[in-house]
Amino acid sequence: MRVKICGITNLEDALCAIDAGADALGFVFYPQSPRYVSPDNAKQIIKKLPPFVEKVALFVNETPEFICSVCLESGCTLAQIHFDVSDEFLSKIHFPTLRVVRAQKREDILEYSNEYRLVDAYCEAYGGSGKRLNIEWFEGIDCSKIILAGGLNADNVATLASYGFYGVDVSSGVETSHGKKDHSKVQRFIQRAKA
Repeated sequence: MRVKICGITNLEDALCAIDAGADALGFVFYPQSPRYVSPDNAKQIIKKLPPFVEKVALFVNETPEFICSVCLESGCTLAQIHFDVSDEFLSKIHFPTLRVVRAQKREDILEYSNEYRLVDAYCEAYGGSGKRLNIEWFEGIDCSKIILAGGLNADNVATLASYGFYGVDVSSGVETSHGKKDHSKVQRFIQRAKA
């Protein structure tokens, strides 16, 4: 399983995640989030990272023009879209994109089943709530294009192996406080996700 460590706000946490085997790092460009990072701060972190790591920019309720400019300025390589958008909207973003499905019921996880998507538990606020989806919803469906998020930690990630998820995404489950990672939790999470 591929692993994304989201809510990166500093270089030490970024390097810890990469050293532990993370495939992607997430940078939150949503000002209301406690894990918000400015495009310039993200750029300072990203320019010190080794190659072959996906740098994911997370957006809520922004325009395609804003999304493109932030990805370009920061050095992010993928835009994660946390709000409902049309295919036409996505076509205006000149970077690879990843839709987020905020699931409230089992049927929601089948949305966009022909494309890679991140599936998270629905909550009023956006991202990093630690709320977990009902894992039984995923029984008997093709999870090979799903990145699972929401309520994951080092204690429960190993239980997902049989579902065949493309990847997992964690933020609050490996933190000491908002935007500050617990390096031992990061290492344990990645080790168990990839075991």
